[in-house]
Amino acid sequence: MLTISNLKKTYPNGVKALNGVNLKIGKGMFGLLGPNGAGKSSLMRTIATLQDPDEGAIVFNDLNVLGDKEKMRSMLGYLPQEFGVYPTSSAEDLLNHLAILKGLTDVRVRKETVDRLLELTNLSKHRKKNLGGYSGGMKQRFGIAQALLAHPKIIIVDEPTAGLDPDERDRFHNLLSQIGENVTVILSTHIVSDVSDLCQDMAIINNGRVLVQQSPLLAIEKMKGKVWQKIFDKSEVEGCSSKYKVISMRLTHGKVMMRVYGETLPDNGFVSATPDLEDVYFAHIRSYIQ
Repeated sequence: MLTISNLKKTYPNGVKALNGVNLKIGKGMFGLLGPNGAGKSSLMRTIATLQDPDEGAIVFNDLNVLGDKEKMRSMLGYLPQEFGVYPTSSAEDLLNHLAILKGLTDVRVRKETVDRLLELTNLSKHRKKNLGGYSGGMKQRFGIAQALLAHPKIIIVDEPTAGLDPDERDRFHNLLSQIGENVTVILSTHIVSDVSDLCQDMAIINNGRVLVQQSPLLAIEKMKGKVWQKIFDKSEVEGCSSKYKVISMRLTHGKVMMRVYGETLPDNGFVSATPDLEDVYFAHIRSYIQ
């Protein structure tokens, strides 16, 4: 169990990145949803001991994370939003080098570990290829391979599917699901479907605050009977944001499909809609749910 208590962080420019964050995260896939600038990456860096908070505590099982950073790092696998590779190095050579840095000094054990991780991430047949020639998805899978060195107990992945094509995204989802069966995996993202597809538990964060923490299925269940939709002509849309609690508007066949939040039927012409996690996300981000 990872327990985060009253975590606060204000940067020198005055931005309050974390404003009293409280979370409890167990084993399995945990989704951290929020828009860009919500504080997700600041929270991930703080858990990964790459920056200190101004206030608060982090405990992983019985370990005081902020008091024993080296111990936490020995149990941590981390795939940041942006990570660099040596473009002229092969996946096998760089993974071997990183394994040495992680303390895998036994040659046989290190080779077995590197072989296993390349197989797990479906990179075995590309092991001799220079990383500079890898696609975005292949680089992300290599990033997971390096994060899994030394059998981490907690893995953090920050915006891992941004920019991936649908095939690579599916491969990455399957890989994360497999990993999440045995360890704590924190998936930080602004892509709602990533959390909907993968995570048993989640939190929505905005402006450095946790708005809600619960399972995606329960969050969607609570929205039943509160999401409504109606098709408008484009000329009718102006002014709707002041009249309705608009969740989303999508242009379809020259008209606008509007979904709104409401405890009761908002107006004639609206019909009940089946809620999804995107409805949950926008209802919380737009403060329709307190």
